[in-house]
Amino acid sequence: MVVPTSLLALSFFSSFAVATSLPFKYSQNLLVHESRDFLPTGVSFIGPAASHTPLKLRIALSQTNPDAIVTALLNVSDPASADYGNHLSKSEVEALVAPSSASVSAVNAWLQEHCLSATAISPAGDWLQLEVNVSKANSLLAADFSTFSLPSSDAKAVRTLSYSIPAALKGHIDLIHPTTAFPEAIKTIGLSKRAIHEPVLPRAAVASSKCGSGTTPACVQSLYNIPTTPATNSSNKLAVTGRFGNNAHYNWLQTFLKKYRPDMKSTTNFTVVGVDDGNNDQDAPSVSEGELDIQYTVGLATNVPVQYVMVGVNWTDDGLNGYLDEINYLLSLEHPPQVLSTSYGYAETSMSYALTDKLCKAYAQLGARGVSVLFASGDNGVGCQDSNTTLFQPTFPSNCPYVTSVGGTAGSGPETAWAGSSGGFSNYYAAPSYQASAVDGYLTAHTSSANYNATVGKYNPVGRGFPDVAAKADDYRVQETSIASIYGTSASTPVFASIVALINDRLSVKGKPPLGFLNPWLYSTGKSAFTDITKGNNSIECNGETAGFEAVEGWDPVTGLGTPDFNKLLKAVGL
Repeated sequence: MVVPTSLLALSFFSSFAVATSLPFKYSQNLLVHESRDFLPTGVSFIGPAASHTPLKLRIALSQTNPDAIVTALLNVSDPASADYGNHLSKSEVEALVAPSSASVSAVNAWLQEHCLSATAISPAGDWLQLEVNVSKANSLLAADFSTFSLPSSDAKAVRTLSYSIPAALKGHIDLIHPTTAFPEAIKTIGLSKRAIHEPVLPRAAVASSKCGSGTTPACVQSLYNIPTTPATNSSNKLAVTGRFGNNAHYNWLQTFLKKYRPDMKSTTNFTVVGVDDGNNDQDAPSVSEGELDIQYTVGLATNVPVQYVMVGVNWTDDGLNGYLDEINYLLSLEHPPQVLSTSYGYAETSMSYALTDKLCKAYAQLGARGVSVLFASGDNGVGCQDSNTTLFQPTFPSNCPYVTSVGGTAGSGPETAWAGSSGGFSNYYAAPSYQASAVDGYLTAHTSSANYNATVGKYNPVGRGFPDVAAKADDYRVQETSIASIYGTSASTPVFASIVALINDRLSVKGKPPLGFLNPWLYSTGKSAFTDITKGNNSIECNGETAGFEAVEGWDPVTGLGTPDFNKLLKAVGL
């Protein structure tokens, strides 16, 4: 639905008149900074927001050299670089991404003229937070903040279809949020629950008897040669992103360990930190994701300290669904966990490129500091953008070139592509240099495949391809009130994260740095350590047409480079 043009025009020009009537230097020559002509599918206009409605606006200040962090990231992550493994310190990263003193002074002067002040909410000071009411925001930004209903829920959000900033601040402000970007409820993009069952599968259906009763720690340890040897470095940590409601129960973890890892102490636990008032409520019922993520990190990364970063529920106004707040928390730490595993996300089109890139560059900051940032690719195959198109739908954050995306496989004798494994090509980012050869190889093979004609025009062939790697995604046994059977790349991701954490432990013992941002290494030295998956696809039906990508020899947008082998990975890192 589109807000009537007459209403927009009236509100916009009345707000503009109020703002420009002020006798201030920065109140003149306001220019539209961001605008949109249409509302997202399912969003409806309700009416003007009440003038006293409070808003928390996030101001992203321009960086002196926005590409400096990417250059630094690749320098320390590419095995061919002389700086490989020389990860940056907290202060070094902040120096690269901090805004100029001129930008800080100009923005503060503008706000002071309106009797306002902002607080820095990122370690480098490139994000500011401003608390105002709707009346003040409309005047400040020549905006028309209104109330909108959101799809598939009773939630509402206050947004504007246009806002302006003084012409003198162009080049000092990248964007202000939340303004024209509409919220989408955060989703577990890699999990589905099936009927609970415990039967033993016919031996002919599995490669190892250890996978005969579903996917358990023993199953994936057998498939990927994951050792049970305990880690020894207590400073080598693995962080898992949690979302409010996806609680991880301590007693169920203990039951899980007794059943599936009897060689470990059943009292082995994890720590919790809250972001945006998140908490790990032990009295809340299970919704599976938290149990899965914790049970298969604590239960596989033996003795690696696991931290559950629980993000609160205020997803409509808390700043990018809590993504920004979580990353700023991790960036604020002098020694952040060396691995971050996240199984949440949404469609690439849910956010503008400008907003997406701000988050993507924040992940680059973590990577430059030696953190491996992993995301589930999703469970919707190639995805379908909406009811009016057959275009494939990439997922965020897997579309970001500075994170590692984890897809899914199924079975064990041998593994094939899991049908739900999301993958494809970003419409925002071009294929990065580290994967250009792999993507070109796939596209060449794809043009001669049987389903090529069905995919023509539905994806961006020069985009960043994902996933990068894969792991088993089917029939995970998870302890809740009883044993549940869970499917999805939400399972694949903590498994791969556990493998990376265990390798980091071995590296630390030898006095070597952690793996950090994985992708340049994965697509070069590391690719020999993966088992290529060459069967299966992620085709789905979209508006009456069925199409997707096939798993083929080499990298593909279903299973990436394939599934890991721990022993081969050790060899690839020189251990």
